[in-house]
Formats: sequence, C-alpha cells, structure tokens
Amino acid sequence: MIAHLSGLLLSKTPSSVIIDAGGIGYEVVVPLSTFCSLPEKNQRVSLNIYTHVREDALALFGFGTELEKEIFLMLTSVSGIGPKLSVNILSGIGPQDLLEAMASGDTGRLRAIPGVGKKTAERIALELKDRASRAIGYQEISQGPVPDTEEKRLMDDAFSALLNLGYSAKAVKMALEKARPGIEEMTLEGLIRKALNILA
Repeated sequence: MIAHLSGLLLSKTPSSVIIDAGGIGYEVVVPLSTFCSLPEKNQRVSLNIYTHVREDALALFGFGTELEKEIFLMLTSVSGIGPKLSVNILSGIGPQDLLEAMASGDTGRLRAIPGVGKKTAERIALELKDRASRAIGYQEISQGPVPDTEEKRLMDDAFSALLNLGYSAKAVKMALEKARPGIEEMTLEGLIRKALNILA
C-alpha cells in the first residue's frame, strides 16, 4: 500500500499530477488545495498518498498536507461519499474552512460546495462534527496545555455549548480565551454567560 510518494513532478493539472519516482510515472488525483501548493514542473514534490483499490482499478489520491489527507479519510467514512466526491469537496472549500463548517454543523456552508446536496451535507454534519472538532484541536482552547483537568472540562463543555448555538469555532475560541481569567471561580453557566457577553 502506497502511503507517501516523492519524486519529480512531470505534469500537473487542477485535478491530477504525474510524479516520476524511481523511473515510474505515478498518476495521482489531487484536490485543488494541493494543486495550488505544488512546485513548478520538473521540480521535486512529496505527497501524502491514499491508495484506493477496487477489483477493476487502483487509484492514488495525493495530498500536500496531513490535514488534507485526514479530512479526506473522514469524508470517505461517511455513507455515500467515495474518494472522488471527497476530493471534489476538498476542492470546493479550503481545508480549515471545511473543518470549521463540519465542526459547527453548518449544513448551509456545506451545501454551497459543488456536488454536495442537502442529504449529503446533513450526513457530513451529523457524522463528522465531533471528529472535525478534535482534528484541529478545538479541545485545546488555549495555545498551551491546560494542566487542571476540571478547568479543561469546563472549557470543553462551554466550547461545545457555544458551538451548538451557531457561533463559529474561531469566534468561540477567541471569546473563551478572553473569558478564561478567573475561571477557577466560575460555574459552566457563568463561563458561558461571560463568553456570550464577549461574543455580543
């Protein structure tokens, strides 16, 4: 199973590339986000690879970052979403924006992606909300580790509650960071109320 590929970039299009590795040209399907980060032709390139094997075909899907590959694997775990649609979704919205949309359950934003209908957007939001939140470290509200387990639990619970109210993950993270001073004397309700005042 091919998991990583490095070599000479022989050709590139917005949907696929050909990489010469050890004298063999590998055709790799890529999302637009990866295409935009590629070097010029005849330069060296390294991609994270997902190998998709079927009875009648073997296809390689390449990603410039681990995050793109992780999102791709998350999407393919959803019923009815295969590798090609997953790449199309990644091509229709930036990885960070996609993760935020999934984490907040923003079906409207997901439906704006070409190829994603109402039912597909709802499945993505339902099945990947928690995984998307964990994938980009939304549980780590501060830049450094939170040593107090009770404090971390309070921040996590407040984050989830505010996210469910429809605020973006970025706005919630900023509000909780500002509301954090004095947290040891707060209840969950108090922390949420303080953060809501900041968001307002």
